[in-house]
Amino acid sequence: MSDLLYSEVEEDLRASVRDLFRDRAEPAALITRTETAEPYDLSLWRTLAADLGAAGLAVPEALGGHGASAREVAVVMEELGRSVAPVPYLGSAVLATSALLATDTSQAEVAEKLGKLAAGALIGALAVPLSTAPGAEFPSTVTAAADGTLSGGIRSVADGSVAELIVVPAVGPDGPGLYTVDAASAGVTVTEAISLDLTRRIADVTLENVAAKRVADATTAASALDTALVTAAGLLASEQLGIAEWALTETVRYLKERYQFGRQVGSFQSLKHRLANLYTDLVNARATARYAADCLASGEDIAIAVAVAQARNSPIAVHAAEEAVQLHGGIGMTWEHPAHLYLKRAKSDEIALGTPGRHRAALAPLIDLPA
Repeated sequence: MSDLLYSEVEEDLRASVRDLFRDRAEPAALITRTETAEPYDLSLWRTLAADLGAAGLAVPEALGGHGASAREVAVVMEELGRSVAPVPYLGSAVLATSALLATDTSQAEVAEKLGKLAAGALIGALAVPLSTAPGAEFPSTVTAAADGTLSGGIRSVADGSVAELIVVPAVGPDGPGLYTVDAASAGVTVTEAISLDLTRRIADVTLENVAAKRVADATTAASALDTALVTAAGLLASEQLGIAEWALTETVRYLKERYQFGRQVGSFQSLKHRLANLYTDLVNARATARYAADCLASGEDIAIAVAVAQARNSPIAVHAAEEAVQLHGGIGMTWEHPAHLYLKRAKSDEIALGTPGRHRAALAPLIDLPA
């Protein structure tokens, strides 16, 4: 039977990550950073990935990681949702790492790259549009020539602008394959795209006869890619939980401090009802996110758990962020208040790795629900 409560190890991990983000990802600093030419905080990333070891949580110890599970990764994702810290965790530690872990890790190329990703020595990205949902057709926008070079383009790659290693799905003479590409190689062009989410950027990647190494052939490439997408979608639900938790916590705090007509604004019954509804949603979001993480860790009921978590948590995160903006009144509408960063992350997450509607459609046949 699943135990969805947080373990002592998970709580210790949460405390460490939260303290780091509290010290190094203060909201005012985040807003200032979004207006600079360096929206990512790579110094913070190195501390998170290498010093705290968060990048290698899901990587086995034999490959240089910590041999933890999706439950621990989910805790980090929750704290990323609470802080919207500008670090490439989703693209590198989740998407790229999960894709490589689903290939033959006895290959020297895979083992070497996983070790560097786990140590925070490399930043990775999976070259698929961020909107790609689990179960989607294998991408065909990149082709592999007979000599193994890659040509083509991929739009909206999560964390692509800071990636040093790109895991590329491509179709070659022998069918689908997964390839690793050094982002600094000749023929690789990465162009940051305009993104709604100011703290997680997307980029368009163009490849022109780029040297690559194949790490998965036609027999395993599609399943490895889908494993990465399913894993990321399930863990994204934990980030959405973190967004909703921040929105409720900060809104309650503000409504206790704000006075109008000689009373705390939070004492008005209509606002209490809205906050109560948000709390109920938050409890629901935590249950579905924790169940998805636990199923990813155990390998049981993954498809159902992930579909439920994404179908439920996407709208909860958006609604919670919208309520935070509105219930903060005039200040919530300003650029200086961080509420807009959370709303933008929630809206971006809503279409990332499949929309709620897409996940509901995927869920229906899994539970014998008529179309």
